[in-house]
Amino acid sequence: MTHFKPFIQQLIELRNTLFRAAVSFIIIFICLSFYANDIYSFFSAPIIAKLTDGNRLVSTGLTSTFLVPLKITAFVSFLLSLPFIFYQFWRFISPGLYKKEKKLILFSFVSGFVLFFIGMAFAYYLIFPIVFNFFILMTPSNVSLMIDISNYLDLILSLLISFGLAFEVPVIILILVTLGWVKVKKLQEARPYMIVIAFIISAILTPPDVISQFCLAIPLCFLYELGLFASKRINLKA
Repeated sequence: MTHFKPFIQQLIELRNTLFRAAVSFIIIFICLSFYANDIYSFFSAPIIAKLTDGNRLVSTGLTSTFLVPLKITAFVSFLLSLPFIFYQFWRFISPGLYKKEKKLILFSFVSGFVLFFIGMAFAYYLIFPIVFNFFILMTPSNVSLMIDISNYLDLILSLLISFGLAFEVPVIILILVTLGWVKVKKLQEARPYMIVIAFIISAILTPPDVISQFCLAIPLCFLYELGLFASKRINLKA
């Protein structure tokens, strides 16, 4: 039975790690819930700035005015709690890692976390105005546009997550090259195929319009090149 003790202790520590990670999210969510309407106002500002001539945001569900701000607050709370969650898991796994593995994981998380927020900021400040303006301009003159806040929430979350994940491309490439799973030369040779894949991914992740698809596909191509450039110059094996 004694040889089971380390395993049991690891399970207990994993349970405690998950508990502390969940608590960090809950605490941040509770604190931010008092500002749920302000957070929603921030995320609705891009579309409100484009609405004119009677067009407006509406709620077609009785509970939407309560749930939508809380959902976007939960999303923000999860993002803000990621460093705390990572720290808890880092405490759990780091004793069993080699130095180079620690270096790779730390770099991947920090750079990935920063790039994810840059991707969301790119979507919020540059893509949202373009996409919303396009859809509003395409509205027939005899139609009064009324956007349900639940549908709007689904749209902005999908765009924020899509652009956030798209900006992870350089980190993914750097990890693959560092681990030796792929060579930079092979990635360079695959460049034409990656351009096609970028547009396919954009067509899947964005609304069905050419504007938003190009807005995601072009940064994807640029980030692919950035990943190749970084892979040539950054060494994470030491």
